[in-house]
Amino acid sequence: MSRNGNKKPVGFAVHITAGGIAGACEALVCQPLDTIKVRMQLSRSGRAPGTKPRGFFATGAYIVRRETPLALYKGLGAVLSGIVPKMAIRFASFEAYKGRLADKETGKTSVGNIFLAGLGAGTTEAVMVVTPMEVVKIRLQAQQHSLADPLEVPRYRNAGHAVFTIVREEGFSSLYRGVSLTALRQATNQGANFTVYQEVKKLAHKFQPDLEELPSYQHMFIGLLSGAAGPLSNAPIDTIKTRLQKSPATPGTSAFRRIVAIAEDMWKAEGVRSFYKGITPRILRVAPGQAIVFAVYERVSKVIEKIQPSEGDDSRYSE
Repeated sequence: MSRNGNKKPVGFAVHITAGGIAGACEALVCQPLDTIKVRMQLSRSGRAPGTKPRGFFATGAYIVRRETPLALYKGLGAVLSGIVPKMAIRFASFEAYKGRLADKETGKTSVGNIFLAGLGAGTTEAVMVVTPMEVVKIRLQAQQHSLADPLEVPRYRNAGHAVFTIVREEGFSSLYRGVSLTALRQATNQGANFTVYQEVKKLAHKFQPDLEELPSYQHMFIGLLSGAAGPLSNAPIDTIKTRLQKSPATPGTSAFRRIVAIAEDMWKAEGVRSFYKGITPRILRVAPGQAIVFAVYERVSKVIEKIQPSEGDDSRYSE
């Protein structure tokens, strides 16, 4: 990220291109960790007295042994189909909210307002893209069928078939099951993510005043730190959301009542630890994922800026 003041704000096309490439790289690298996380959150192992829940490595080994290694990439199609608009909306809306919250005289945005801009960006992406994408992804990931056995036919063949089946059998609104929890999770994720990223980045520039641009490995390290902040703050929300989106709707039961019922069942049957199921693979998935996203995004943006030089004020991740 440049500290120069002679570039204009990054345009929406840059958010689409850089964000899309960054998101695709993240998905390809981190999808197995997300699949393990979802299976851990949906697992009922450890309910019996004297038994322990299946751990991270045991869950991954179980999936590979029973369903082949390709099963770790279940739901990848749904992720890739939504990753470009998701990242474009995330970065574009963050910059828009940050600009509106900036000080009118100095053009700078306070730490508190950076957090608010992140909350807004997370909520926007959750409503517009993330919720339907995750409903489809979780349905695909929850299918415990073997990809090595062609006679074992899954309920959902791919992302497109899953969307068609869910809408036909449960209605279009089912694609937005858990939207409130998803919005809350994404808002806290991006609020923490952008705030930590920018504050640590400022610190990195402070200790390296001679550097015009931070190297990619530093962007990755800062992204790693910022990416871990969200999962640590909202793990229970994510676990309840996953169980809500996996199950069909109950006629006559509101979303709030279903959320409460899921939380009560988890508390009574599995204890407080159940709310943190999948926290290890989630951090291992989100933190490196954000490291990849920020490093690739910064690099691609820089390349585009060099191809299309212009004058103005660069507000991208401005201090």
